[in-house]
Amino acid sequence: MISRAALLALVPVVLACANPDTNSCASYIASNAATASPFCATFTQSVVTATADLPAWASNCSSKPSHISKECSCYYTGGAGETTSTTAPTTTSAGTTLTTSTTSSATSATASSGGDCGAASVDELVGYASGTTGGGSGSGTTVTSCSGLESAIEGGGVIYISGVLDGCDVLDLESDTSVIGVGSSSGMINGGFRIKKASNVIIRNLVMSYPPEGDDLISLTEATNVWIDHCDLSTAGLTGSKDTYDGLLDITHASDYVTVSWNKFHDHWKGSLVGHSDNNGDEDTGHLRVTYHHNHFTNVNSRLPSIRFGTLHTYSSCFEDNPTSGINVRMGANALVESSYFSSTDKAIITDLDSDEDGYAREENNVFVDSPIEITQDTNYSPPYSYTTDPASCICDWVKSNAGTGIVS
Repeated sequence: MISRAALLALVPVVLACANPDTNSCASYIASNAATASPFCATFTQSVVTATADLPAWASNCSSKPSHISKECSCYYTGGAGETTSTTAPTTTSAGTTLTTSTTSSATSATASSGGDCGAASVDELVGYASGTTGGGSGSGTTVTSCSGLESAIEGGGVIYISGVLDGCDVLDLESDTSVIGVGSSSGMINGGFRIKKASNVIIRNLVMSYPPEGDDLISLTEATNVWIDHCDLSTAGLTGSKDTYDGLLDITHASDYVTVSWNKFHDHWKGSLVGHSDNNGDEDTGHLRVTYHHNHFTNVNSRLPSIRFGTLHTYSSCFEDNPTSGINVRMGANALVESSYFSSTDKAIITDLDSDEDGYAREENNVFVDSPIEITQDTNYSPPYSYTTDPASCICDWVKSNAGTGIVS
């Protein structure tokens, strides 16, 4: 029979606690029981909304309530010590507004930000898909029917969709193709696009809703260098079965070098999945590098996105009224989330949900309103490209006006 002492020794591992030999927060809390234990016994993040409310020793924890809460749980909730506590898990409480203004040593020196929204260009490819050209800059072909679209896809190049095409089913896009909507209301209903074993593809300025049942609106499978920009993606909302339709945008099977920018994701159960299975690590590890920026997610149940094995950079995005989970980082994936605003989004950033292995995440300069976070493992990931952030304080109004269709052509 396993002894109580042995069980207690396992708690820090189960909780994904930091190593006190290498983490200053864990080291202080583990080594200073007389000071830390009484604080941990009464500490909840709901009573701490600014660094001014924290003790001086919290600087060992980067003055982050989430870090303190995690290590308190590790050492004073039946963990390394004998003191029990009512400490909450590593979350921000649902009623707390927490604004973070941290700059980690791992932050890329190539990031820049203006004081007001508008510093980042609304018509520029940034991030992992940089260099993607799609069908090039030719005059292209304009289509007004599903049959016309199918024919145009065979030839690749630049394809313009004029009007709303209904019932096209799921169409496979070829390499070196751009599909662009005309005006602010062109797109597809009861159809979708699949990019499978193709590269150098752009999808822009399309309103897309209701894929065929069981399918995605847009899916990437073994695809590389793909830019999804200024689209409006939705279905019927949070009604009926969550499995009637699959994802709005799913990126799977070692797809790589993808940028998802200035889009509106709304009224759907399963938003955006990056990496489809816990059992696909052999294929996905080293791939699934994705950038999500200046997107708006509202009334989407979960997956904003959810990522396994890969690398995610999310910045300057707005998340509102998403009831179940937000950015779900799991199976060893790495994520940097910065300069974004979360309102009424449960588990806004979480690293220990739905999978056997936790992910790694870092959040910087975000605002959380009624949006708890749970980061069990930090990351030092830094994006390898230049980019410009717009601040969280104004980002929701900015993306509501500048994301989606009718902004670019």
